[in-house]
Amino acid sequence: MADAITFYTNPMSRGRIVRWMLEEVGRPYDTQVLDYGTTMKAPEYLALNPMGKVPAIVCDGEVVTECAAICAFLADRFPEAGLAPGASEAGRGTYLRWMFFAAGPLEAAVTARSMNLMPPADKAGTLGYGTFDAAIDALEGAVSGDGPWILGDRFSAADVYVGSQINWGLMFKSIPDRPAFVAYADRLRARPAYVRASEIDDALMPTG
Repeated sequence: MADAITFYTNPMSRGRIVRWMLEEVGRPYDTQVLDYGTTMKAPEYLALNPMGKVPAIVCDGEVVTECAAICAFLADRFPEAGLAPGASEAGRGTYLRWMFFAAGPLEAAVTARSMNLMPPADKAGTLGYGTFDAAIDALEGAVSGDGPWILGDRFSAADVYVGSQINWGLMFKSIPDRPAFVAYADRLRARPAYVRASEIDDALMPTG
């Protein structure tokens, strides 16, 4: 079948981001649930992703890993879903800007803060994120525009990826619960694709 998609994941992983993206795309996909330390590190999976981490997808034989890359790939591969501006379309730069910001400076800043690994203040200029507060202020600006989404009235894969960072950050207290973040997360959680994806992954959670 053309555009056959296999999705490798675990419900307790960043795979939830890609599950949501797949539900937004609306194309059929096959799910392979892997376990930490066993099938995730098995030779068969390491041949696809040498990092031994999920998520990953295989679409018509092409392997894609890393959540932001998978979201961007799926948005471009299935343009009929309307989840990304075209290469020459208005908004493409803004879309890429915030997708890469969340994957790079934002995640680095949040991780460093969560693990008490913040560098000395005099080293901020050498870091991609500068300071944690600077990264969070920039993020707030991205979701505080004229419309409900990063691209205004248009929902995109950037909202899936950036929104997942905010959603998890609020749940795990790694991002401050500023009103703009809370309102944005509430809008995201109301999307039918988000609800479907959450229900699917919640049903896969271990019960023992």
